[in-house]
Amino acid sequence: MIKKIEGVAIITKNLNKTAYEASEYITKILSSKNIKVSFIPPFETSNFKNNSSNFTSLVNEIDLIIALGGDGTTLRAFRFHPSDIPVFSINVGGTRGILSEIKLDLIDYALDAILNGNYYYDERIRIQASLSNKLFLPALNDILLFRNNLTRTPTITLKFRDGIITQRMDGIIVSTSTGSTGHSISLGGPVVHEELNCLVINPIASINKLPSIIIPPEEIEIYSNHKLDLIIDGQDKFLVEENSTIKITRFPINARFIRLRKKGFRQLEKLGF
Repeated sequence: MIKKIEGVAIITKNLNKTAYEASEYITKILSSKNIKVSFIPPFETSNFKNNSSNFTSLVNEIDLIIALGGDGTTLRAFRFHPSDIPVFSINVGGTRGILSEIKLDLIDYALDAILNGNYYYDERIRIQASLSNKLFLPALNDILLFRNNLTRTPTITLKFRDGIITQRMDGIIVSTSTGSTGHSISLGGPVVHEELNCLVINPIASINKLPSIIIPPEEIEIYSNHKLDLIIDGQDKFLVEENSTIKITRFPINARFIRLRKKGFRQLEKLGF
């Protein structure tokens, strides 16, 4: 169901002048239409400081998040809010902008389309890691587990349903279909169409050359005899002690993008094919 936009939050690429200028331009347009605009820290514009707020206080006030930056900014936007508030991603200063819908030159067209309800929701699954009683923020792209000590190769056990695989390897990466064009593809993993609800498991430098595996989005358990670094979407890192069991499950709330038009091979097009 298309929802009328009454409140918007903006998140920008850090320390990027073009993104900052674009946010001020968007703010002026939205404010002229009586749409409340807020900013996700650490950014505030010089002209609209009083509208900025901590995100936790914004959840019930906004209908849309606009991300101005590359894929890293979009991933950060989705980690800031585990709700189903949609994100419209504009590639500003990004290398490929695989997750983005438009480039900066189409802002006027995009805002007009969105405010007139000419868009649709593109939902993507997210995954979440847990360790004992600790829940980590959800990942849109992937969760990476990599050896903490570069001089020792851990033995890693992967458990899915009643199947168990144990291998010596440097690490393992669990990706969503969205994340199949991230770290996963650099490890030789497949590009999975974004509409498929599945997970891609890619071993990293396994001794016996364990292949990539595509599975349904169900619970996975990963166990290592050495310390691992747990990295969420390539941005947040945590230490996992040896002999600990990490659980990776589907996050209960899907991520939502706002899209202006459907594309058959969105990911491949963004990769330059």
